[in-house]
Amino acid sequence: MSAYSSDPDLAVYDVTGNGTEVDVATNLLNGDIRLSILWTQEILMSADAADQLADALRRAAAQSRSITTAPSAD
Repeated sequence: MSAYSSDPDLAVYDVTGNGTEVDVATNLLNGDIRLSILWTQEILMSADAADQLADALRRAAAQSRSITTAPSAD
């Protein structure tokens, strides 16, 4: 079982149609964020796909902060 949780809203694929895709995942144990380009070492994407990727990274950053932020002691 992986400690990483992938962003279910991200669906970015290479514009050349070769099946390459991007994955953004957050480690639920320590908040680390993993950006993976699957099946190759690069991906060519449209401007809309780049926006979608940026949104996924922002969501992962927010999730990471919620994992790593300790509750305040009052």
